[in-house]
Amino acid sequence: MSNLEILTLLELAEGSPKDRARQRAGVVAAATGSLVRWLAIIGQRSLLLLLFLVLWETAPRLGLIDVTFLPPFSEVIAAGWQLAQSGELYDHVGASLLRALSGFLIAIALFVPLGVLTGWYVGLGNLLSQVIEIARNTAPLALLPVFILLLGIGELSKVTMVVYSCAWPLLLNTIAAVRQVDPLLVKSARTMGATPSQLFRKVILPASLPTIFVGIRLASASAMLVLVASEMVGAKSGLGYLIINSQYSFLIPQMYFGILGITVIGLTFNAILEALERRLMRWKAPAV
Repeated sequence: MSNLEILTLLELAEGSPKDRARQRAGVVAAATGSLVRWLAIIGQRSLLLLLFLVLWETAPRLGLIDVTFLPPFSEVIAAGWQLAQSGELYDHVGASLLRALSGFLIAIALFVPLGVLTGWYVGLGNLLSQVIEIARNTAPLALLPVFILLLGIGELSKVTMVVYSCAWPLLLNTIAAVRQVDPLLVKSARTMGATPSQLFRKVILPASLPTIFVGIRLASASAMLVLVASEMVGAKSGLGYLIINSQYSFLIPQMYFGILGITVIGLTFNAILEALERRLMRWKAPAV
């Protein structure tokens, strides 16, 4: 076979330069179309948020709102940038994250297993039902002075407050999740000879996970709410302390930036939990 024939065969195998150019153009067009659709979806979902930020920026500048009490959004971001440059922002965010994550993870480790046991064993559920009802109807913030008196104003009281506030969404949703498992699934698994551990791993836990994750996400919101309140009372660091100290010092842009920081942390927590939920429940049919 001559060199010319070999070259022709290679061209036919790889495609002509025009074909390759058309293929590249098609790939670029598809990627561009996907990007445009993604940006359109993001823009549609964020339209109200963008309008709110534009209103926040323009209303104080036009004199519709007193700039002393509600500075423009750009000034709030500038105040946050100054806090970041000084390193103060990272100290406050780090302190709040450490307290919130510690209490949140401790609550999951304690109350999700307890919820499974309480939901599965009727006797244990009847024994704990009155205590749970009383405790869950006692507002965590009402107990803040009690925690400070018993545990001091250090880290222990704040983490314990977070644990207490996270306990009830976790416990109640886990109990409901276990009790709502289809009895037919349990009977079928037992008929096929499943051991108690297999029954829990293969039937109870997968069927309960969606409702358990609802409780986990509610608990994450409770963790930030109670933590910020406890940091406002007795702390020298954290976003709650930043907010209340900025108010007392009349550093209003810093105060608003602290509020925005809490919102961003809450949204980040929720996004991480949603991603984890999708990963653990890939078997679940997507909602139409």
